[in-house]
Amino acid sequence: MGPLRLGELHGSLTDPVLAAMEFLNEIANRYPEAVSFAPGRPYEEFFDVQDLHRYLRAFHQYLVGEAGMDPRQARRTLFQYGRTKGIIHELVARNLAADEGIQADPESIVVTVGCQEAMLLVLRALRAEPRDVLLAVSPVYVGLTGAARLVEMPVLPVRDGPAGIDLDDLVARVRQARAEGLRPRGLYVAPDFANPSGATLDVPLRRALLRVAAEEDLLLLEDNPYRLFGSTDDRLPTLKALDDDARVVYLGSYAKTGFPGARIGYVLADQPVDLGDSRTGPLADQLSRLKSMVTVNTSPVSQAMLGGLLLEHGYDLAKANLREIEVYRRNRRQVLDGLAARLPDAAELGVRWNSPSGGFFIVVTVPFPVDDPLLEFSAREHGVLWTPMHHFYGEGVPLPHLRLSVSLLTPERIERGLDRLAAFVSQRVHSGPG
Repeated sequence: MGPLRLGELHGSLTDPVLAAMEFLNEIANRYPEAVSFAPGRPYEEFFDVQDLHRYLRAFHQYLVGEAGMDPRQARRTLFQYGRTKGIIHELVARNLAADEGIQADPESIVVTVGCQEAMLLVLRALRAEPRDVLLAVSPVYVGLTGAARLVEMPVLPVRDGPAGIDLDDLVARVRQARAEGLRPRGLYVAPDFANPSGATLDVPLRRALLRVAAEEDLLLLEDNPYRLFGSTDDRLPTLKALDDDARVVYLGSYAKTGFPGARIGYVLADQPVDLGDSRTGPLADQLSRLKSMVTVNTSPVSQAMLGGLLLEHGYDLAKANLREIEVYRRNRRQVLDGLAARLPDAAELGVRWNSPSGGFFIVVTVPFPVDDPLLEFSAREHGVLWTPMHHFYGEGVPLPHLRLSVSLLTPERIERGLDRLAAFVSQRVHSGPG
């Protein structure tokens, strides 16, 4: 048998979004000594293998205690294929109440293999025919764009605007799409410290967005993995907490607030689905049916470890992440102060950066186009990595912006990386292309 032809496989395999992620990983592997501001990974210095054993034991005790299982049932729950919707749905609901003030029916929660599966399931369910489209605030997380392309669902960009979303543009995009015979199914939005922009929607804008969604009959897909990591302890209410019309599908992740190796996410989908014969059921039930044909179930052992973490901290992940929250605040201040100290003439050079009130990311604007070859030049000649912002627009056109992630590095490596980044930017500004 001869080789398969790439052009005869699914079109997503040649999609620039998937190719971009491969390229970024390849560059990081090729230049391991470079200081990397690229990955949006959580801080690693507090990881402790003994925690995993303790969490597992805590969840086992929960099964034989509060859950009322006998030892045989508890053993089977941890070792066997599990319930498709998950085995920690009750604990996730308690976590949502503790951290977000969201009162969720556990049966409206599906525990997923990371938030990426949650996105894929929701988009697969919503994409019923070729004219179905999704809207997303642009720039947008590449995982959302990739998931949409896997289910062949076009993503229409909505301007972010200075406040985080331009509602006039949203309405215009929805109405234009409908005039063209398309069917807008929902809007993807990250209201707190969005990846990559760092933008946060204020409360009046959140309420206005919910009103627009109701008027235009749109679902809102709310993704909020960074919301515990603000500059202060005060948190704005989620869209879901403000939602009194089942308008918001809440996409959850424990990658940042727990640990990414567990690959545990969830989706809260309490929207009623008309099943016929006067019967309704939550959208979560339909997502579970899809999940049964994708991953069957989410690893019970991974769920158990996340469940143990939730139990140990009284379902309050803000308390569980006190050390990490302080690290992210420290790192964000250090990067912002470090940029100002190293580039005192930034305005004259045409360089500027935003100052998000939380999250992992800072966007630097420079007076030259930023693309993948320039990233490789930066890694090779200056020993520093970052992420070109054009990847978050999905068009492949170089833009004068780069994203810095502040989450993973220690203070010492931040200082070293900022020295290298400032040298790269200054050299590029003064010497031009080449």
